[in-house]
Amino acid sequence: MSNRCAVAVVLVAVALVAPPAASAEPPSAPIGASAAEAALTTLAVKGRAPKTGYARSQFGQAWSDDVTVEYGRNGCDTRNDILRRDLVNVQLKAGTNGCKVLAGSLRDPFTGSTVDLADVQIDHTVPLSDAWQKGAQQWTAEKRRDFANDPRNLRAVDGRANRQKGDGDAATWLPSNKAYRCDYAQQIVEVKRLYGLWVTQAEANALGRLLGDCGATPAPTAAPVAPPLPSAAAATAAPRPAVAASAGGYSNCAAARAAGAAPIYAGQPGYSRKLDRDGDGIACE
Repeated sequence: MSNRCAVAVVLVAVALVAPPAASAEPPSAPIGASAAEAALTTLAVKGRAPKTGYARSQFGQAWSDDVTVEYGRNGCDTRNDILRRDLVNVQLKAGTNGCKVLAGSLRDPFTGSTVDLADVQIDHTVPLSDAWQKGAQQWTAEKRRDFANDPRNLRAVDGRANRQKGDGDAATWLPSNKAYRCDYAQQIVEVKRLYGLWVTQAEANALGRLLGDCGATPAPTAAPVAPPLPSAAAATAAPRPAVAASAGGYSNCAAARAAGAAPIYAGQPGYSRKLDRDGDGIACE
């Protein structure tokens, strides 16, 4: 075999086995308040369409890698892609090709506090239900799947704050961390512009106020001091108390998926160890 052929074989082999890069790049910078204000004026203003027919499954399998947006088809699920991007002090699970995040901490944009991985969820800045009622019903399945996994619409955030947000838009919910609200509004406008989603009049008014306030000095928000991350031994000795599951829970993952609840994270209603086969705190992945 010639030296040139040997080098080619080695390069191909490396490409096949090399794990995906655990991106250290932060989320893309907001487009800027002025650009967002201009983009807001281009968004259609309409009432919400009926929520009829909405289900999480309309946007494809949760955290699918089979998408054409950034990080798509890199061999890792979208949730772990975002965790690797947004968290610090990340520890990866051996044998997962550099994909699965086992530990890390997050400076949460919603609250300004520091939270451990166990309390982190991935938020759709423009919620899937909101998108469904403002244009996504007319999309192809492929476009909805891309939207649900587009890193430009995803942030790792504090789970409790994310549950409080639910599927609210800017007219009904805002982050308690006022310093983040300008970036939050810019991100909403940019995502809706990219995907051709509309806004309600109340939402347009709220976004306009937020963008108009960009640059103003927000009132200081006291952020709690994060405790040191527990050691593996301490975590084993003192597991987090589980929140009571919904009545009866789910008999299996098929039932959880049918209910649109999968994946289920530890502490959420319906989570149980029997559904979490690899014991990583995420059932029915």
